[in-house]
Amino acid sequence: MPERKRKRAPAGESEPRSRGFWSGTIAFGLVSVPVQLYPANRTSSISLRMVDEDGTPLQRRFYCTREDRPVSRDELVRGYEVEPDRYVVVTDEELRALAPEKSREIDLRRFVPLAQLDPFYFERAYYLVPEEGGSKAYRLLAAAMESSQRAGIATFVMRDREYLVAIISEGGMLRAETLRFPEELRSAKEVGLATPKSAPSRETQALVKAIDALGARTLNPDELSDLRSERLRELAERKRAAGEDVVRAPEETGEEQGAEIIDLMSVLRRSLGQKAKVQTAAPQRETSGAARRRSARTAGRAATRKKPGTRRASAAAKKRRPSGAKKRR
Repeated sequence: MPERKRKRAPAGESEPRSRGFWSGTIAFGLVSVPVQLYPANRTSSISLRMVDEDGTPLQRRFYCTREDRPVSRDELVRGYEVEPDRYVVVTDEELRALAPEKSREIDLRRFVPLAQLDPFYFERAYYLVPEEGGSKAYRLLAAAMESSQRAGIATFVMRDREYLVAIISEGGMLRAETLRFPEELRSAKEVGLATPKSAPSRETQALVKAIDALGARTLNPDELSDLRSERLRELAERKRAAGEDVVRAPEETGEEQGAEIIDLMSVLRRSLGQKAKVQTAAPQRETSGAARRRSARTAGRAATRKKPGTRRASAAAKKRRPSGAKKRR
C-alpha cells in the first residue's frame, strides 16, 4: 500500500495538531461550544527501566502466594476489601452497570468567583480547544467569563468516570481543572495542625521587610528546572560515550520462549500433582523395599552359581552316602 503523503501547512501557519483524547460540547443556556480536551501538562522526568545484569528488560507478573505459582490474567478478579483479608468480588458486568451514563456534554450550571477556588482542590489541568465551526461561540464564552472573573462548575464523564471540573478563562483561552472531591482532602486537624495563635507584630514586620527584599514582580519559569532529571541525563550520556556499563538486551529466540512455556507448565503440574504425590508416597516406599529384597535374593543365587567348589562338595557327599541309607528312610 503506498504511503500517504502528509499535507504541509501553508507558510506562516502551524502544523496541524493531533486530535484530543476527549471531545464534547460545553453547554450554557442557548450557547453550545464543541471542544476537544488536551492535557495541559506532560511528564518530563526520566523513568528508569528495570533490567537484569545482561540488559534484558524485566516484567512484572501476578503471583499466587498460597498456591506458589504465577497467575494468568484470565484468572484475575477484582475484590473490595470489607475487612482485613476479606473481600467482596465485583465482576466486570457489575462495574459496567455502576458506570455513569455516557455523555459528551459539559453542562455549566453554576458560576463562582475565581477567588473562592482554592488551588488545594485542583487535580489536573486541560486545555479546551474549539472544534471547527465553534470558534465564535468559544471566544464569546471565554470573554464573558474572563470579564466577570468567574469560573464555571460542571461535571462530565470521561473514561467511564464522572469528574467534577472548573472551567476557567484566561487570556482568551478556556482551561478545565479537574477538582478533587471533599472526601479526598485531609483537614489540618487530621495532620495535627491546631488553630494558630497570633504572632508578635514586631517580629512579623521584620519578616515582611525581609520578604520584600527578595520579592519579584513576576515568576520566571526558566528558574524552575528539574535538576535530578538533568543530572541523570548527563550521567547516562557520559557513561554511554565512555562505553561504561552499557548493556544491550539479547534477542529473544524461539527456543528461549519455548523454554519459558515449558517451565511454567512444569510449575502448574507440580502444583496440581502435589496432593497426588502425598497420597502415593507410602506405596512407593513399599515397592522400593520389595525391589531391594528381590535384588538381594537374586544376587545370592547368582553368587552360589558362581562357586564351583560348592557343587563338587555336594557331589562327593552323595557318593560317600551308604547304600542302605535310602532304604532306612
